[in-house]
Amino acid sequence: MGIGLCVLVAPEIVVGAVIVLGVVVAAVAIKEELDAYELRHAYPEEAGTSRGAKVSSREAEAQRKPKLKPEPAGQDWQPPVPPVPVDRTGRASCEPVPVPHAGEDDPHNECADKFPPNRYPGMDVVIGGVRFDALQVGVRVLWEIKTHRFDTYNDFIRRQEIAKELEQIEREQDAAAACGYGYVIGVSTHAHKDALLRANRFLNVVVTGCKR
Repeated sequence: MGIGLCVLVAPEIVVGAVIVLGVVVAAVAIKEELDAYELRHAYPEEAGTSRGAKVSSREAEAQRKPKLKPEPAGQDWQPPVPPVPVDRTGRASCEPVPVPHAGEDDPHNECADKFPPNRYPGMDVVIGGVRFDALQVGVRVLWEIKTHRFDTYNDFIRRQEIAKELEQIEREQDAAAACGYGYVIGVSTHAHKDALLRANRFLNVVVTGCKR
């Protein structure tokens, strides 16, 4: 009662008490901050734990986000390639697969259909992953048909043509042999046949007489 009376009688005492209380609170806060500062400098690895955890969490989140692949440039786009049938071993199948004649060379396609004759008129055939002009009716023989006007070429063009044909013939021969098929090259003229046999005398070349 006596203290309460003094407070009521002397309000300035109340103000002083508030000031003293505020100083005490401020002093306690300063003391806690100093202690924390000393702890950080004394044990920097512990003080950085919380910061490291935040950095690690950000890195983990960045790794979880899928990286976007750049869009392919227009000039890099390639048209889809028709799938080649494969056997159980994953190799190109030796089963004949008819496909439309490549190109729009009517005299060439007519010769390929009629001369062997072709088991699939109007169609090439894919065997072992390689395209051939014809599969002969009744036998396992594949044909490559040439209807070039070879006799009209000069010597330089003839040499260039024979070199190009030999690369194609070697690829087709290997595919045919691997699948157990015979292989014949049909040409329109004797000059073309002679030029091929001079380059490789083991080729099976037949003169078809097909005209252009």
